[in-house]
Amino acid sequence: MATQFRPTSPHLSVWRFTLTMTMSILHRILGIGLYLGTILFVLWLGAAALGQEELEMVQGFFGYPIIQIGLFLYTWTLFHHMAGGIKHFVWDTGAGFDPAGREIITVATLVFSVTATVLVWALLVWF
Repeated sequence: MATQFRPTSPHLSVWRFTLTMTMSILHRILGIGLYLGTILFVLWLGAAALGQEELEMVQGFFGYPIIQIGLFLYTWTLFHHMAGGIKHFVWDTGAGFDPAGREIITVATLVFSVTATVLVWALLVWF
């Protein structure tokens, strides 16, 4: 067996970690979280279909602070995933591929997702 040193493809140590890379990884992780949150949403819909008692039981479960935090994060995940889809649509047009453009659109998706989440919760939950 030969023990030559062969060239390898660029390894992670070659790349400078950017916000775009971080958000890409987070986008994939949050996609899994959307599945889990959607299961809770379906349980809520099922409870509403079953009757008032079942709905009140599930509504009581959703009243716990840790669940409220989870619902807030689920809402942010929905908006973040939607903004990521729009970002990829823009990239499909060929725009925003330069390093500065990638960072700008990544920050814009973050700002949009956080702002939209806070607005939805402010209008529908907190007031």
